[in-house]
Amino acid sequence: MQIAFLVAPQGVEEIELTEPWQAVLDSGDTPHLISTRPDDIQAYDHLEKADTFPVDRTVGAAKVGDYVGLVLPGGVANPDALRMDKAAVKFVKGFFDAGKPVAAICHAPWTLIEADVVRGRTLTSWPSLQTDIRNAGGTWVDEQVKVCTARPNTLITSRKPGDLEAFCSTFLSEFSQAVQRV
Repeated sequence: MQIAFLVAPQGVEEIELTEPWQAVLDSGDTPHLISTRPDDIQAYDHLEKADTFPVDRTVGAAKVGDYVGLVLPGGVANPDALRMDKAAVKFVKGFFDAGKPVAAICHAPWTLIEADVVRGRTLTSWPSLQTDIRNAGGTWVDEQVKVCTARPNTLITSRKPGDLEAFCSTFLSEFSQAVQRV
């Protein structure tokens, strides 16, 4: 399985990128780093610069059909930048339109809100997003991981880095089930 990870050029929370990325590798699947620019992306450990990572494809060159699912890591700046990029928002919406699973952690639901895919869904996030989610027509819950199977696809959300183990195992299971249904 090829799994897309969409991140902005700066601001992704490093652990929310690297732990899910490693989980995908450990499962024998292939992660692809998608960004709005072709250069390396700059990750952060909260507000401090951390490592950089090479981009595999720009969002303009990436095709939803090439991937079984999408992972949206958090960090505050990452989803804020992505929701301001029309091509990134269109890419995210494309997974919902295609009925493919999406996994989002921490602040990543901001990008989902911008893509207008939260209405009628139940999800979790970093607590400060609960009003944004409700205003977008979603239901916010304070749970380690929330799987919402409202059609047309499955949405897996999680709150914070402390939830990463559960988040990774859940999204990998849901992505595998999606492949089996096809």
